Amino acid sequence: MMENIMKSSSTVSLDMFHICSKRERCFNSGTLVPFILTSLFVASILSFFLFYSPYPFSVLLNQYSNVVQNQQAQNQQDHLNLQPNHATSNSKSPQNEEEKSCDLSNGHWVPALRESSYYSNSSCRTIPDSKNCFKNGREDSDFLDWRWKPEKCELPSFDPRIFLHIVRGKKMGFIGDSVARNHMESLLCLLSQEESPKDVHKDSEDRFRTWYFPNYEFTLMILWSRFLIVGEERMVNGTGSSIFDLQLDKVDEDWAKPISSLDYAIISAGQWFFRVMYLHEHGKPVGCVYCREPNLTDYNVVFPIRKAFQTAFSFINGCNQCRNTVTLLRTFAPAHFENGLWNTGGYCNRTAPVTQEQVDFKSFDWELRNIQIEELERVKKEVKRKGQKFEVVDVTRAMLMRPDGHPGAYWGDKWMKGYNDCTHWCMPGPIDFWNELMLAVLERV
Repeated sequence: MMENIMKSSSTVSLDMFHICSKRERCFNSGTLVPFILTSLFVASILSFFLFYSPYPFSVLLNQYSNVVQNQQAQNQQDHLNLQPNHATSNSKSPQNEEEKSCDLSNGHWVPALRESSYYSNSSCRTIPDSKNCFKNGREDSDFLDWRWKPEKCELPSFDPRIFLHIVRGKKMGFIGDSVARNHMESLLCLLSQEESPKDVHKDSEDRFRTWYFPNYEFTLMILWSRFLIVGEERMVNGTGSSIFDLQLDKVDEDWAKPISSLDYAIISAGQWFFRVMYLHEHGKPVGCVYCREPNLTDYNVVFPIRKAFQTAFSFINGCNQCRNTVTLLRTFAPAHFENGLWNTGGYCNRTAPVTQEQVDFKSFDWELRNIQIEELERVKKEVKRKGQKFEVVDVTRAMLMRPDGHPGAYWGDKWMKGYNDCTHWCMPGPIDFWNELMLAVLERV
């Protein structure tokens, strides 16, 4: 009511201002009397409101407070929609049930400008040169301007404050090969826009690295492992042969020992299995991959990958000190070599995503993803300790559509000129979506 009265008063004053000019005389009975009567009416109403309302200004203050609260709620709505456990109501409405069942991995890429709050290749000081595609000469940038859109819901942009709030006082470790490190490096850059981390540990080969965010007491690390299980390279005259002996029933101690100190373990593997391997179980040979020897069963890559995840998940599930660890499986991220392999002239020079219809979901990449999901579902049914959780960050479908996201020729390795990197991912680039998805999963957990 007060607002309407104030508007009326303003309107009257403005009308009087426009009616009178410098050459006109406004002080005449035709205009002065209505102005005085109107002003007295407005003053009377205001006086009544001020004298007889017990809290005359609380109405205005409450209205302002409601506006601010509504705006704050709107700013967080996208994230709240993806975390039904944090809902303000316990009622199982159809909308809440739909949000719970929304498959974030099933969607498509839509054109969208990259978030201005995200890092660039110049604003993040921790991007390794081999992933800094722009620094190494890549000129097209349209591959940055795509957003993953799940079919039945929205995936919010990555918010470093929300992420750091969730992991405050926690430790997170990425367990896996160089693609796992690529994932960690993307997260490091995204978080660095909120706080610059401290580099607190690096081993002599730069395979184990630890960063610390002091304002949030958050520790982020990479625990490097080729296969998740024990794998030793055969040496010939002191030189690596690229032939490995795998112990299918023994976890790699390099990550198995420190995992009990982790609150979050992001586990992945896959790329190192595409080579000659001799397989052992219980100390005895059980077969090989790509060896074609008459006295050994010749398996394809599916067999040792399944065994590796069985062994890794079983170890975590049986770890007495890991009862509070949240384990996230990051599914297989495909390479995109065309017209050859990495060492036979294969390349990846696309500049835009492909559509879902162009993806072969009968491919080996998709089969490996399904194996990982199957083993995750198996261990979830066998969880022994209350509080231990296994979840998935399923990136395979989305990344099958992103052959444009690799460094290709722009990886800057002076020792291997002429080869293309179609396995790792440019930074910035589509790999940043992995952390958007991981944040949404953590909010659901």
